[in-house]
Amino acid sequence: MRILSESRQPLKSERKATYVVTAAAVAATAFAGARAVDADSDWYRSLKKPAWQPPSWAFGAVWTPLYVSIAWADGRGLNRAHASQRVALAASVGANLVLNAVWNHLFFRRQSPRAGMAGTVLLDISNLQLVRKMTGVDRPAARALVPYTAWCLFATALNASLVRRNSARR
Repeated sequence: MRILSESRQPLKSERKATYVVTAAAVAATAFAGARAVDADSDWYRSLKKPAWQPPSWAFGAVWTPLYVSIAWADGRGLNRAHASQRVALAASVGANLVLNAVWNHLFFRRQSPRAGMAGTVLLDISNLQLVRKMTGVDRPAARALVPYTAWCLFATALNASLVRRNSARR
């Protein structure tokens, strides 16, 4: 992709295209992840959950603005990255989005809090790496990823509680 490989800074039209591409990638991530979620399944409803778990509706309310901020931060970071940083940053963004969608499949489709735990830990590592890389490129973009990183860490704690409370399950 020309935007990622050239040594010059992207033109205005290329910057807009980067935002369109990152928004589309984040939307595809949200769609792919949401397709795996079934919070009304007998399996999920039967799990022993901690009292501090948010209600089901809260997840959509939280994820919607997080996905918007992820798309903005990724687009801004890729647009502000020097040519030598763009390919590595794009790879980190892509890997992060894949891990984001995969967690839902590991947890809900496999009906496995343990598999979900492995996925969320990998996502946390990816988030921290992405924030670190983004900080070297653009601090406002990195700061925009902090709520996403914090929410995922909360999700890891919740997932760990589900593993502990439901140890007799897969």
